[in-house]
Amino acid sequence: MKISIITVVYNSSATIKDAIQSVLSQTYGNIEYIIVDGASTDGTVDIVRSYGNKIAKFVSEPDKGIYDAMNKGIAMATGDVVGILNSDDFYANDRVIEQVMQVMSQPGTDCCYADLVYVDRENTDKVVRYWKSCDYRPFLFERGWMPAHPTFFVRRCVYQKYGVFDLNVSIGTDHELLFRFLYKHRIKSVYIPQVLVKMRTGGFSNNSLKNVVRQNQAIIQTLKKNGVKVSPLLFLYKVIDRFRQVFSRPSALL
Repeated sequence: MKISIITVVYNSSATIKDAIQSVLSQTYGNIEYIIVDGASTDGTVDIVRSYGNKIAKFVSEPDKGIYDAMNKGIAMATGDVVGILNSDDFYANDRVIEQVMQVMSQPGTDCCYADLVYVDRENTDKVVRYWKSCDYRPFLFERGWMPAHPTFFVRRCVYQKYGVFDLNVSIGTDHELLFRFLYKHRIKSVYIPQVLVKMRTGGFSNNSLKNVVRQNQAIIQTLKKNGVKVSPLLFLYKVIDRFRQVFSRPSALL
C-alpha cells in the first residue's frame, strides 16, 4: 500500500526542514511526499527544492489559505492512504508511518489517529501539552472532542466519497471534516494509543484567546447545524481537558 503525506507551508523556513526530515527518515518505503507552498518569500522554496526528487510533488503558488492548500495536496495524492503533516510539526520517531500502515492494512479500517504532544518552539524536547485521545464514541463530539488532526490518516477513497475541507468554514475547518467523516458518515476508525506527532506551539487556531473562543463557537455551530445535541457543559469539558493536557505527560514517545 502507498501512503501520501501532504505538508502545506507558507514562510516556514525556520521549521520546514524538521518536517521534511521526519518524513524522509521513515522506515516505511512506499511514501509519496507532497509539499504545497503558498508562494513563500523567506527561502522556504529553496529549502524544499534542495531535496530534489526526494519530494514526489511540489507546487508553489498563491492559495486561499491553509485548507485550500490541503485540498490541493489531496487532489494531487495517489496513495491508498493520506496523512497531513503541518510545516511546524514532525513525526515523533522514524517508525510512525510503518505503525500507521500496519493498522490501515487491516480489512475494514477507514482511518486511524493517535496522540500528540505540543512542544516548545525552540526546545522541541520540552513538552508543553499532551493531547491524549481515546477510542472513538459518537457522544464525544457532543462534548467538543476531536482527534488530533495531524495524527489522522484516512483512505483516499473517503475524501473522494465524502468530500475534502469545506472552505466555507472559516475556523474549526478540521473539526468539521473529522465530524463529517466519523460522526455523520460513520467511517471505521482505530485509535493508536501512542504519541505519533510533535507539534510546535503557536499554531493559528491556538495562538490567541480570541481564536480559541472563535474555534469553540464554530464547533458548536457545526454540531447544531447537523442536529447534534450540544452538552450545556461543553465549555467546562473543554477547560477540564485543556488542564489535563497541560499537566499530564506521556510515559514515553515511542
